[in-house]
Amino acid sequence: MEMRNHIVLFFLTTTMISLFFVFLFSPSPAQADADVIRVGILHSQSGTMAPSEQPVINATLLAIEQINAAGGVLGKKLQPVVADGKSDEDIFANAADHLITEDHVDVIFGCWTSASRKAVKPVVEALDSLLFYPVQYEGMEQSEHIVYLGATPSQQIIPAISWAIQHLGKRFYLIGSDYVFPRVANWLINKQLKIMRAEQVGESYVRLGATDFATVIADIKRQHPDVIINTINGDSNKAFFHTLKTAGISAKTLSFSLDATLVQSIPVEEISGHYAAWSYFQSLPNPQNKAFVEAYHKRFGEQSISDPMEAAWVGVHLWANAVRHANTSDPNVIRSTVLHQSLVAPEGIV
Repeated sequence: MEMRNHIVLFFLTTTMISLFFVFLFSPSPAQADADVIRVGILHSQSGTMAPSEQPVINATLLAIEQINAAGGVLGKKLQPVVADGKSDEDIFANAADHLITEDHVDVIFGCWTSASRKAVKPVVEALDSLLFYPVQYEGMEQSEHIVYLGATPSQQIIPAISWAIQHLGKRFYLIGSDYVFPRVANWLINKQLKIMRAEQVGESYVRLGATDFATVIADIKRQHPDVIINTINGDSNKAFFHTLKTAGISAKTLSFSLDATLVQSIPVEEISGHYAAWSYFQSLPNPQNKAFVEAYHKRFGEQSISDPMEAAWVGVHLWANAVRHANTSDPNVIRSTVLHQSLVAPEGIV
């Protein structure tokens, strides 16, 4: 028995020593991945924003796959690491930290809502990383650690409001999700309406994920607007347009956050006749867009392609071009190098 105990003790000791040396001399994540460049994808795969953000993940992956098929960058393949923000800004911040510090990604492609972007902003700044943000936003923010690929109000909202005043009427009702982008957008819209001698007759906000619009619709009916400006995000749009149709409201809706994927999920009789304003639509007639749409449909099926999906695809290619130009994927170098990049994109020249 004593001999057996010594043998067991000897075995455990040598095992621990072996594990110590394995740990000591194992390659670090950076060394183990010397033949790849790890890139983060941070979007909602669950929660109210998932229907909008999952297709953006797909478009990002498509760009990565195309780059890898062409030989990668700097002789290395891109390795995507996908994280779920779960439609929660705090989870977005924690996931961004994990992607940078634990997964050792050189860049993050992600976020949809301004709330999630603002939660990730201090993380990428503190950790000297880089975020490519693909969605239209309210402006009024600038960070050297964020590449803003979406339209600002001067590129999307202001021209669309001018058009609506000319073609749809002068009485406006503003409805949006209760977070940064809709509130700032409506603040700007209110000022534009006054300048253009139009009128804001009402303004309401609902939480992200809301499905009960009875109170809002009742208020819209009382105010009799000509135009409803919609900055509701996520799958709440389905409930909103259903309630709008059921109430028999004839005012036209102009949406700034209703993407093509969500439009497909709304019955045609509930969405027909309404409007959306974006920098990109799938139907743009140019060869770059045709090739992009065909590649996406071949990879992910017949799904309408939204503005943020196209912007996400563009962002990956702009980043890859910057890496090639700089001969490094170091975020501190790419932050300045990417400013000199140009791309003939599906939407036009970026």
